[in-house]
Amino acid sequence: MSDTPAVQVKSLVKDFRGAFGRGMIRAVNDVSFEIASGEVYGLIGPNGSGKSTTMKALLGLVTPTAGICSIFGRDSTKVDSRQEVGFLPENPYFYKHLSGEETIRFYGKLCGMKGAVLRERTLELLKLVGLEDARKRRLGGYSKGMLQRIGLAQALVQDPRLLILDEPTAGVDPIGSRQIRDLIFKLKDRGFTVFLCSHLLEQVQEVCDRVGIIHKGSLVREGRLDDLIAIEDQTEIVLRNATPELLKRIHALAANEEGVELVRSGNPRTTLERLFLRETIQRDSGKLNPVQAIWEQREGDSK
Repeated sequence: MSDTPAVQVKSLVKDFRGAFGRGMIRAVNDVSFEIASGEVYGLIGPNGSGKSTTMKALLGLVTPTAGICSIFGRDSTKVDSRQEVGFLPENPYFYKHLSGEETIRFYGKLCGMKGAVLRERTLELLKLVGLEDARKRRLGGYSKGMLQRIGLAQALVQDPRLLILDEPTAGVDPIGSRQIRDLIFKLKDRGFTVFLCSHLLEQVQEVCDRVGIIHKGSLVREGRLDDLIAIEDQTEIVLRNATPELLKRIHALAANEEGVELVRSGNPRTTLERLFLRETIQRDSGKLNPVQAIWEQREGDSK
């Protein structure tokens, strides 16, 4: 794994001019994070929180007001930084009269590919995304999930090192969502770096190594997923083949008990959804809303 981060966002600020003379509106406020090569990173936040603006700044689609974005050490405002990037927007547009195979070939030609190399790459990608049998079907007959998978294939056509996905499962049914999740796992196994925005927190929790929570333009929490969802002021001990009597004596006695295996010791986990709501809604209200209060009560009852 390279020492150079795949993505580096440092002190990013982005201001937009407001409508009707309202002055400047700050969409992103001093956001900093890094994504290591080969890592799956999820950026989550409410609508209007600045996550899409952050992604666009990284892609060079908007110019930062201040701060730096780089991809594999290259300034993202420079065209050459995007040579190793594949991008799937939230609502990709495709020519519906083309077949799946023709669509991949079209994007391959845009990337300068041709001949046998393009034919082999097209078949390889269709197999990767599970659309071999539908390669001759026009995109007008594809489901939403199939369109998202063909979108992933086009994003991979030039064999990028970094894949950026904006809401990759938006509007996709549970089966299609699971297929896309499995594809992300495959890409990770192949050494790809994946940066995704998603509102499906359960999916983010399944696939991401690290997560950033952005709220009102600021990154309010960021780090390894296991660390973020740990409940810091509590500890759990998991024992195998333990008797009820041993559970009363717990940790010190367990180390001396023959035949007992201490499987895991550490912090119990909350869920990414609860963490997300705590770091966004609670920041606005200063107190738990009724739904959060119920969840907190359930967490306490389950211990």
